[in-house]
Amino acid sequence: SVPTIEYLKSKGAIVTVCSHLGRPKDGPEDKFSLGPCAERLGELLGQEVKLCPDSIGDEVKAMVDAAKEGDVLMLENTRFYKEEEKNDPAHVEKLAAPFDLFVNDAFGTAHRAHASTEGVTKFLQPSVSGYLLAKELEYLDGAIQNGEKPMAAIVGG
Repeated sequence: SVPTIEYLKSKGAIVTVCSHLGRPKDGPEDKFSLGPCAERLGELLGQEVKLCPDSIGDEVKAMVDAAKEGDVLMLENTRFYKEEEKNDPAHVEKLAAPFDLFVNDAFGTAHRAHASTEGVTKFLQPSVSGYLLAKELEYLDGAIQNGEKPMAAIVGG
């Protein structure tokens, strides 16, 4: 996803990344924090990636509002809320609230109807695919179009 993030930054965007890690049972758990992911992404981008303390709420909005063009933020683990996997409309609205558009760059989760993958598309327009997701779809299309027939395709995430 680095090329997608770099492209968005080059166009003056404030980029906020979201993801999930593990299967937290009852809210936030330190072992599922995205803190190490924010640190690693910062190394890959050559700049600080600030970790938001949550994925929704006033603190997230304040961080987004304070960010400058080219800044990169990372939301805390979206699965800290049960409403994420349930695609709860009230939660989706809170998740989408601070943002203007949505770029999905995660082929492995694109099939899930979760708040952070499908739900936000109802509130954020445009909603588009990033370079990595597009590349995965091109590979898949090429395999199907140019593969030997008969063919069976098993696609997993």
